[in-house]
Amino acid sequence: METPNTKPELSKKEKFKKEEKSYAIIIFSLLAFRSTFFEPFRIPSDSLNPTLLTGDFLLVNKFSYGFKLPFSDWFNTNPTYLTGPQRPERGDVIVFKYPRDISLDYIKRVIGLPGDTVEMIDKVVYVNGAPIIAKEVDDKELRDSLDNRYKSYNFKQFQNKTGGHTHYTQIDMNATYSVNTPKFTVPHDNYFVMGDNRDLSGDSRMWGFVPFGHIKGKAFLIWFSLSFPWPWQMGNPESEEFHFRPWRIGSLIP
Repeated sequence: METPNTKPELSKKEKFKKEEKSYAIIIFSLLAFRSTFFEPFRIPSDSLNPTLLTGDFLLVNKFSYGFKLPFSDWFNTNPTYLTGPQRPERGDVIVFKYPRDISLDYIKRVIGLPGDTVEMIDKVVYVNGAPIIAKEVDDKELRDSLDNRYKSYNFKQFQNKTGGHTHYTQIDMNATYSVNTPKFTVPHDNYFVMGDNRDLSGDSRMWGFVPFGHIKGKAFLIWFSLSFPWPWQMGNPESEEFHFRPWRIGSLIP
């Protein structure tokens, strides 16, 4: 009597190799997805207050300016684009490799495009000789969103129109170190970026322009918002405070 054909059972070693291969494929696929499509990012500072708050978790669209070859932006500052590339627009909030240390990721708002002139006069930003439209607002919600460590600042908030983006900025009226700047001319294939928290932002006014090849993508969505003091900051008045902000979850970034 014939017995049906059965496959021999795999040994433990063979099973482990098979599982290891499956895990490797999954990990590779996830990394490729992160490299090409979307990448999470946490706001580590207050340079974009009041638009983005410390502890906001963002999604960055990695193909906003073109579809990149997976992993091509991991090891250099000139990724390979399979489509496009398209250029950032004025007002976009971008994540990029910090020009002075490409191991660090920064996030700022695009103010000047290639060929533009940018300057600050009496705390007003001028692009190509015209001021960015800014209307002062008295918004209790904006003020209450600030950590207590900033309550002593003499902040004023403004509604700005930067390119096609309507967003808020804030200025410390007591700050005297960022009232005026020289006139900058943005080089070809570079961008001038600033934080919405004008007087508490290290940006192109201090360290220069962002080359297009350094840009990782456009920040577009807040998917979580939680800040908390790190253990080594306990008792330090300059440390972050605990804030869970469920109302910010799902907010689009202007």
